[in-house]
Amino acid sequence: MDNRTETRDFLSTRRAKITPEQAGLAAYGGNRRVPGLRRGEVAMLAGVSVEYYTRLERGNLAGVSENVLESLANALQLDDAERAHLYDLARAASDGGRSRRRPVRKQAIRPGVQLTLDAISGSPAFIRNGRLDLLATNALGRALYSDIYDSPAGPPNHARFLFLDPRSRDFYADWERAANDTVAIMRTEAGRDPYDRGLSDLVGELSTRSKEFRVRWASHNVRQHFTGKKHFRHRTVGDLHLLYEALELSADAGLTLTVYNAEPGTGTDDALKLLASWAATTLARSEDSGLVRDVHTK
Repeated sequence: MDNRTETRDFLSTRRAKITPEQAGLAAYGGNRRVPGLRRGEVAMLAGVSVEYYTRLERGNLAGVSENVLESLANALQLDDAERAHLYDLARAASDGGRSRRRPVRKQAIRPGVQLTLDAISGSPAFIRNGRLDLLATNALGRALYSDIYDSPAGPPNHARFLFLDPRSRDFYADWERAANDTVAIMRTEAGRDPYDRGLSDLVGELSTRSKEFRVRWASHNVRQHFTGKKHFRHRTVGDLHLLYEALELSADAGLTLTVYNAEPGTGTDDALKLLASWAATTLARSEDSGLVRDVHTK
């Protein structure tokens, strides 16, 4: 992915989101030809010259100081995820292209990580990478995501299932939110690791095959995804209202462990127990007959 283009589009879309009133500026100059702030207004708020800000918005972040990045983030009212993304873009620009586009490589899950997943018996748990490949699960996670594993859209991947498999419209109770969050996570990863060929290939595939993805990708929204709530409609046990916590694995760069939990005594708590029973019977029989893909490797 081209860092200059990424930077240009990110800064211009953030600038377009802020009105003069939101920035504490008087709306002057009659009819405004641009949505949001003008470049000169951002430059004034950031304490830099118009010429310098114009250079930044054209995609040249190489060598920009942390003070300037912080001033720019404040001027554009970036949230935590957007601020981190700006710093990621600056780091990639300062790299000067020394990092090459890396070939796609198989990511092996260490035995200790799989043992940790398997030890989580009462909650769905899984490991993903930055491009949302589903790399490993425990038994309950495999049951929760059975449609993703069985999807004709391709290898287990949250984004591929969401945008290319019509069943995702039923599985995600709030499909629009899931779609927005998914693309924002991929955008965040693209800024953090612009040389990931696997991510570039996935973006190309989804852009070609899904208008819904293309529109969202062009928005340049980013998001951090560490805690919250999700609502699924599982085809076997029905509605699941789950809390989630996502933890980055310090010993495995780029991998994230996510664990779902139900509030005790709720209908979702009962549904998870039913899902566990289903996993222990239906999925076990499928594995014995060779119909279920191995969840321990990708």
